[in-house]
Amino acid sequence: MSVGIRHDDLRRRNRAMVISAVRRAGQPSRTEIAATTGLSHSTISAISADLIQEGILAESKASEPTALKRGRPQIGLALNPEAAAVLTVVLSLNFLSVAVIDYAGQVVSEEQHRLDTLVMPRDELIGECMAIVRRRLQDPDLDVGSVARIAMGIQGITDTHSRAMLWSPITPLTDIPFADLLEKEFGIPATTENDCNMMAVALQWRDPERYRDDFIAILLSHGIGMGLVLKGALFTGTHSSGGEFGHMIHRPGGALCRCGRRGCVEAYAGNYAIWRSAMGISEDATPTDVGDADMRALAAKARQQDGPEREAYRRAGEALGFSLGSLFALIDPAPVAMVGVSAAAFDLIEPALREAIAQTAGGQHSESISFDTEPNELPLIREGCAMRALTFVDQEIFAPGGQARAGKHVE
Repeated sequence: MSVGIRHDDLRRRNRAMVISAVRRAGQPSRTEIAATTGLSHSTISAISADLIQEGILAESKASEPTALKRGRPQIGLALNPEAAAVLTVVLSLNFLSVAVIDYAGQVVSEEQHRLDTLVMPRDELIGECMAIVRRRLQDPDLDVGSVARIAMGIQGITDTHSRAMLWSPITPLTDIPFADLLEKEFGIPATTENDCNMMAVALQWRDPERYRDDFIAILLSHGIGMGLVLKGALFTGTHSSGGEFGHMIHRPGGALCRCGRRGCVEAYAGNYAIWRSAMGISEDATPTDVGDADMRALAAKARQQDGPEREAYRRAGEALGFSLGSLFALIDPAPVAMVGVSAAAFDLIEPALREAIAQTAGGQHSESISFDTEPNELPLIREGCAMRALTFVDQEIFAPGGQARAGKHVE
């Protein structure tokens, strides 16, 4: 009996490894899967045959022979888009988005909706989230039975079990158990994720060479957030999603932050903070929503001439730099991705940011610190949610009990 159990466990593990290898490589040949996983060709052939028969994988077209390759062209394996689907929901300041993602990771359909999150009552906010999901599930072109998972990304703090939004700067409402509500309403397993953590998940899938063991994703938008990966795993707290970089204190008793406290990094580097500084508005003024077009115009003006606009970006860079330098003193420098509309103005932020880092204990290797920028956070958050949901389908539905070991990935 025990030998049979061990054999089943091994087969599930190998099955998970093959699925993971195909998801990472796109359309690898069986030979390429063998090189990635270390499994034998016979094992891969047997597992892939089962997965094809079950409709999880499909054989892709033969690759074209080249002058450098002899013999029969390799047949690739690909994820069958129709094997399953997942839904992603992204809730941020005054914005709600949902997308249906097929098993191969492609967007099938999507919907976006503007709403005033800052003033919406609890029932209305929850109702809007349920309604947008319901509309996607009622799409006549969607096989509802294929939807295996819902992953919701939220700007704010989520609990460590990925079930609830504990607090968010986009709404005065707290402790909303979105995952439980979605599961009760639609009967589909759901999770609630921190948006910046999902950006980090997406980056590791997009560029595993750069974003591998240790790296940081920082949101530069209405708010300031962080997704932190250490030794290949997301850093989270014991009770929450953790990584609240934007609400570290930059100047005690300083500018008013959206969280209600004073002196946070966000109160100097968030969109509203940069705008407030550039316009000469008091640091005691209540933070207000600033549109992306206004922020792009502000950056353009800052590039044209030296003045309060450029100074506002300098102050933002200083706040980010001192806080990043303190973080680097703990974990050593790591690659950083700046994401969001203000990342498009990173040329205005970077000089002061690097100067500030150099003044900290974490700045000993400041010249080696590298930054990438991505001006739109939504695709990354959605992609991270999708990959979190799809890997759950891979490992817990199509290979239950088997944990893929073909390379590290963010959990």
